[in-house]
Amino acid sequence: MRAKMRLMGFHGATVKPLNEEAAAELGAELLGEAIVFGVGGLCLYLEYARQAAQARRREEEQAAALRDLRERLQHLEEVLGGSTGTKPPGDGSGGAPQGSASGRG
Repeated sequence: MRAKMRLMGFHGATVKPLNEEAAAELGAELLGEAIVFGVGGLCLYLEYARQAAQARRREEEQAAALRDLRERLQHLEEVLGGSTGTKPPGDGSGGAPQGSASGRG
């Protein structure tokens, strides 16, 4: 009861002792509220952990797909470079001059 009075803002108030029935009822109410808040907090934590794991898994999948695409691109560049003896156009090291691709000036 003292804790409840402090929560309500009555710091210096004196509280007379409760009878056994009122104390049991108040204790049961506090225990019930603690359980509800505990379960709610646990649900929030589990949902956060699930979302974090899902985001981490999605990022790993995207990174793996990007690595695969880079490897495939490198392989294609090697195949093209090996068959013609030059690097493919558009890589910045040769090919058609930039800006005059259409021939219109």
